[in-house]
Amino acid sequence: MTVTTATQLAITKVAGNIGAQIDGVDLASDLDEGTVAAIRAAVLAHKVVFFRGQDLDAASQEAFARRFGSPTAAHPTVPSLDGSPAVLDLDYSRGSGRANNWHTDVTFVQHPPLGSILRAVTIPPYGGDTVWANTVRARDTLPAELRELADRLWAVHSNAYDYVADARHGDESDEARKRREVFTSTEYVTEHPVVRVHPETGEKALVLGGFVRRFVGWTGADSRDVLRVLQAHVTELENTVRWRWAPGDVAFWDNRATQHYAVADYGDQARRVQRITLVGDVPVSVTGAPSRAVTGDDTAYNSALTLPSDPHLPA
Repeated sequence: MTVTTATQLAITKVAGNIGAQIDGVDLASDLDEGTVAAIRAAVLAHKVVFFRGQDLDAASQEAFARRFGSPTAAHPTVPSLDGSPAVLDLDYSRGSGRANNWHTDVTFVQHPPLGSILRAVTIPPYGGDTVWANTVRARDTLPAELRELADRLWAVHSNAYDYVADARHGDESDEARKRREVFTSTEYVTEHPVVRVHPETGEKALVLGGFVRRFVGWTGADSRDVLRVLQAHVTELENTVRWRWAPGDVAFWDNRATQHYAVADYGDQARRVQRITLVGDVPVSVTGAPSRAVTGDDTAYNSALTLPSDPHLPA
């Protein structure tokens, strides 16, 4: 098997404040520890990294993911790809709902994923880009008074609002209703700090996105305008990077420091991507208080695929 070493890597920024492309690596090869460390450092520094032209399948995608942590189950409620319990198959050619809403993956559970690894399988000839936002820079560039407020706030996250919410786009088909029923088949409600301290970098990041229902102790009406203002800072263009997919591309992002949005501008053309998420920690506020699960136990989601004997898992 080919061995890839850290000296072969070329890391090039894609945008000014988030995103880098990594060349010189075959993700299906045997990556040495220096390469794994360099990729991990790039993810922390750039929030999302991109690899062009990779030759992966579901099994080799999972093998790559395991170099950085333990995969979660594919999703807390949505079934996995057949035969691959870690892989969430997002096949939009079959009419499944589209994630064209700003969100951070699975924030409705107490332990949101550390990161996500997304592989392009089928890409339309135009459209279907994904955009990521740097939620650390978004928090850091808030006006001082708003930043101080955000640091104190907590928010209620729930899967009762589906980020593939077809009803938002007027889709009330039987298929759309069935998708929403599956997505909300187990209810999860979690209270997260609006600003979390990153466990590896110490940076402070906004924890918002489409799963937020309201602020803790606030009504939905009182929460709405402040949420809108904070979210608008996340998605300022200076905080974002947009990736034009090609078949075989892989994106690896820090789910603790980003939001993302899949642009639904490709009509009825086929678009299929496959995602693996890595087990994360409990977010902690700037005062050191951990997130609180209100409804739903995420133990199975976060432990079903852990392999204690895997030598590549961090201690």
